[in-house]
Amino acid sequence: MTSLDGRVVVVLGGGSGIGLEVARRATAAGALVHLGGRTGDKLRAAAAELGPTATWQAVDSTDQASLAEFFGALDRVDHLFTPAASYTVGPMRALSDEEAESPFVTKFWGQYHAVKHAAPKLSDDASVVLMSGVASVRPPAAAPAYVACNAAIEGLGRGLAVELAPVRVNVVSPGTIDGNLWAGRPAAAREASFAQYRADTLLHRVGRESEVADAVLYLFTSTYTTGSTLYPDGGYSFR
Repeated sequence: MTSLDGRVVVVLGGGSGIGLEVARRATAAGALVHLGGRTGDKLRAAAAELGPTATWQAVDSTDQASLAEFFGALDRVDHLFTPAASYTVGPMRALSDEEAESPFVTKFWGQYHAVKHAAPKLSDDASVVLMSGVASVRPPAAAPAYVACNAAIEGLGRGLAVELAPVRVNVVSPGTIDGNLWAGRPAAAREASFAQYRADTLLHRVGRESEVADAVLYLFTSTYTTGSTLYPDGGYSFR
């Protein structure tokens, strides 16, 4: 495994949640971390927490001009993680077309275009980690567009690994994680979902953001891993 000391790590969606946890670990390992996201206040607070080796810039991953400006300001990118997304999930018969398309707009095309604009700045031994979700292989409920989006991202990772080699491209596909994403949802819905996930997964618990960050740091530093998808899901995908 390579060292992150002195390397430039870019996290889109680095102001909170899994992205911020990855930024914390990369900073602790000596990396120069550059945070991106839509909310300047969150990014500013995150960079202040991380210390003098962290910088930030607002960016909208659904806007290619914004992405071009964001990556244009960087000299190089050694590691890129792209968890930023906001979307609606639900059954085909309940969602409008716009709602059903939202995972693709922000999660699939957002990551696709982020890598496209980062590509000229990627160092020869760089790595990219995309964010999917375990619903790709085991749908927990009726949400076909969301399921398809996650599966498409895993295919995107394999396709980009071929095109960008020797740059390594991998995907992290978490299960249910007790963290920032669920913190803002109603307590009753959160506990019901967590209880079901505990029953359905081999380890009988939900995950932690730090455990997903472990997987991302592994993919940053494992120099012979590319085109792969890791499932930090407690064994949910096996049941």
